[in-house]
Amino acid sequence: MPSDCLFCRIAAKEIPATIAYEDADVVAFHDVAPQAPVHVLLVPRRHVARVSDLQAADAPMISRLVMTANQLARTLGVAEAGYRLVMNCNAQAGQSVYHVHLHLLGGRPMRWPPG
Repeated sequence: MPSDCLFCRIAAKEIPATIAYEDADVVAFHDVAPQAPVHVLLVPRRHVARVSDLQAADAPMISRLVMTANQLARTLGVAEAGYRLVMNCNAQAGQSVYHVHLHLLGGRPMRWPPG
């Protein structure tokens, strides 16, 4: 765990967050600057900086993030109306914390393209 990684520190409970879900592999917490009524970040406990750093062996980790997001969408009441899952890679795509994470957004209509 890099000592300067915000999400590693949240997962280690060194920094407080409103936790929506956690298990041995995944921590999900509410975004401090939500872009939708439901905006949860799902992070693997194991640090990987960027989507482009993922290897084939990381497929179960990414699958676990998506399956957890699906369950949270049901729990948080946005599954039926619809929700968006987003992963950003590098600065131009909007990645501001370099720890792979999945955004779960819901509770309002989503536009495409965003912005």
